[in-house]
Amino acid sequence: MRIDTFRADKGRHALDEVRAVLGDEAVVLRTRKVGREVRVQATTTDELEAFQRRLRPAPLVGPRFGRPFRIIALVGPTGSGKTTTLAKLALGEQAFGGRNVGVISLDTYRIGAVEQIQTYADLADFPLEVLSDVVEVPGALKRLKGCDTVIVDTPGRGPRESEDEMAWRRILKLLRPEEVHLVLPAGLRPDVAAGLRQFYAPLAPSHLLMTKLDEVPYEEGVAELADLVGLPTRWVSDGQDVPGDLHEAGTRLLRSLSHDRGPWLPARAHAS
Repeated sequence: MRIDTFRADKGRHALDEVRAVLGDEAVVLRTRKVGREVRVQATTTDELEAFQRRLRPAPLVGPRFGRPFRIIALVGPTGSGKTTTLAKLALGEQAFGGRNVGVISLDTYRIGAVEQIQTYADLADFPLEVLSDVVEVPGALKRLKGCDTVIVDTPGRGPRESEDEMAWRRILKLLRPEEVHLVLPAGLRPDVAAGLRQFYAPLAPSHLLMTKLDEVPYEEGVAELADLVGLPTRWVSDGQDVPGDLHEAGTRLLRSLSHDRGPWLPARAHAS
């Protein structure tokens, strides 16, 4: 999304520049004063509407492939918060709370990851399957047949190929998830996010799920990062509260787009 920055000694002069470049229907996103300079960031209505369309998810896909439940997979790098986010999805009203949810974990490389997901499963009383080989898939799916939704947790691995990496990817491919959510922390550098988007492309991610918004001051740059990744986004996450810190993405990203040392709403650049 194109966002232009205008600088002037006074706010009205900066808005004059906004109108001159972007027109009377420009949308002011952020304003701030830096020393004696006023800075205004703005875009056009068309750009903002296109941004919303790109990030708007389609309705949640129902079960396919002749099975009674849908499968939602979470993929992403180490430290992105996939396992905690999975618990939020399984329990939160914004996602699948109140439904019959099952969980599959492919992260057999870290005992801590298995213990964490097992703790959530015990507390919430949802079935858990831990898979390390493709031959285990048919049995696991049969045992989960009473579920409405199955969420898959995957290892957080760096962008380096290995036999272990390829093993869980083969299992995930066999599971044929209806949706694959790329889980990325909101504070990633844009170049790192772009690299991870490319690294996980073979898994055909269908959505972006941004986490740790609370770690980004004023959430500045969060919406721009989502725009860079270029995937629809259904949910965003902040904080460690399970299941509370899970939110509908569209409203939150628009709000972060207009943050400036506190909440701002987009405003037209009308003449004062």
